[in-house]
Amino acid sequence: MSRLGIKQPSQKDVTGTIVMMYDDEDGSQNQADSIFLKRSENGLILHPQPQDNPNDPLNWPKWKRDLCLLIIGTQTFLGGGQTPILAAGFSGLSTEFNTPLTTLSYLVGGFMLALGFGSVLASPTALLYGKRLVYLAGILLFLVGAIWAGAAKSFGSLMGARVIMGLGASPTESLPSATIAEIYFAHERAYRVGIYTMLLLGGKNIVPLLSGLVFQYLDRHWLFWILSMFLGCTLISTFFFVPETFWERSPIPNKRSLEETDAARQVEKEHPHEHRPNEWARSREPSTMNVLQHNVDTNSLSSSETHEPSDTNVVGFTEGEQTEIPTIHDTTKKSFRSELALFSGRHTIDSWWMIALRPFFLYLYPSVIFGSIVYSLSVVWLIVISETISEIFRGDGYGYSQSTVGLFYVSPFVGGVCGSMFTGLVSDRISRYMISKNHGVYEPEFRLVMLVVSTFFISFGLMGFGWSSQQTDLWIGPIVFFGCVGFGSSMASTTAITFTVDSYKMFAAEALVSFNFSKNLLGFIFSLFNNAFMSSRGPRTTFVVYGCVQIFVSLFAVPMYIYGKKFRSWTDEKEILKRLYKDT
Repeated sequence: MSRLGIKQPSQKDVTGTIVMMYDDEDGSQNQADSIFLKRSENGLILHPQPQDNPNDPLNWPKWKRDLCLLIIGTQTFLGGGQTPILAAGFSGLSTEFNTPLTTLSYLVGGFMLALGFGSVLASPTALLYGKRLVYLAGILLFLVGAIWAGAAKSFGSLMGARVIMGLGASPTESLPSATIAEIYFAHERAYRVGIYTMLLLGGKNIVPLLSGLVFQYLDRHWLFWILSMFLGCTLISTFFFVPETFWERSPIPNKRSLEETDAARQVEKEHPHEHRPNEWARSREPSTMNVLQHNVDTNSLSSSETHEPSDTNVVGFTEGEQTEIPTIHDTTKKSFRSELALFSGRHTIDSWWMIALRPFFLYLYPSVIFGSIVYSLSVVWLIVISETISEIFRGDGYGYSQSTVGLFYVSPFVGGVCGSMFTGLVSDRISRYMISKNHGVYEPEFRLVMLVVSTFFISFGLMGFGWSSQQTDLWIGPIVFFGCVGFGSSMASTTAITFTVDSYKMFAAEALVSFNFSKNLLGFIFSLFNNAFMSSRGPRTTFVVYGCVQIFVSLFAVPMYIYGKKFRSWTDEKEILKRLYKDT
């Protein structure tokens, strides 16, 4: 059932048309006007609808789109692995540079701070001038930083290289989800988002595993030389095989059917307190034929399209009217050479500074700031472990080699994959159950129920990891707890993103930039005191405190669940972001 209380249209046609059917209260059906829509080979209606133009990314051959995803996914794999890439070698770096671990942790914090600011720069630039230009500029900068890091002979030089690497890697964190939305139909995205998620998780957990082997058998210079080789291949592949994916999709002119209007008015009378975005907020939501908002690294977002479609998801017409999808004639397919162009023109009338400021203004929205903190902590807990894991397991208590420490990252990788799968399966079922108990109306706050489970696993994992590692228990104890943190963090990050995007679909792109910036800023702040805190208080106290912080933050989900609709109604009334959009 939709937000307006109208049941989803049934589709009864096999000849290329879609017939909109609305179920009345008495079980009868009213047939609305039909329109011609393009379908897949299996008869599935394509969403969004591709234009009659061979240059439309949705009309590219599937192998070309999948190749783009594979190349961009490789960038994400390499960029995602840079935060914990030095985890297994911190002890050796401390000896090499004669620098305490508390200072060495800045190599992680500095990278994350640059990554956060880079995302703020990359996202508006890509929106204005295209993603291809930003991808290529980012990889080139990433490559320069990796070469510099390989040649660095001092801590200061390596620190500078890490900052450049962070700026260069930022597009791989903020843009791939939007690219997936631009080159795939809705029914094709779940599988591709799953691939993207696996590559993202693989980067954060497999790269430190491999770097442990490099530290053990080569040296830290070779770690960055090897990375430079992969980045060089990725740069060449991106230049030749990742064209610009932006495509202007003008919405289809349409009017809501008389039946839908009457039903909406009836629901308004029956549910007068239900939150609905005002007209300006609704105008920011993507229509059926517009480029969809960012997809994120979770399959559970598909449920928001199922349970809470925008009004334009059902195309209605007044009696006697019929509108066909606009077509573009006399189009010529771009040559391979023309697709290599770096600049594709300006894509929006909004100014750069307006787009860049939106993620920061979104922190005034309660749902966004709460989701940002939950998401940030879910990632930061894994980072603080990576900053201390070498000190714990290479010290006198355990004395493991660098390669063995790297192998420990198999645990959070498995935990993260299981957490994503568990959330996708259970969150949708819980939401459907709560929808049935809420008279068929979906509310984003239903997603917050999953924080109960994620908070338990994160807090249990953090406290168990610190306690067992200080007691020098058998290695499997701390590593299983490490996996619990990975499991809970994956659930928490997925829940936070889903809740926020469902609350403000019209600002989904900007909200994800808000998430990334807060995550990297918080990671930098923790790097300033994390190692010093553990050195003075020990792993047990450190990670018990972190577990308590997670519980404290998660408790704010209670008022968010109770007052979420009022918060959203307040932000709609204030129209905080309206001044950052130009009226067309």
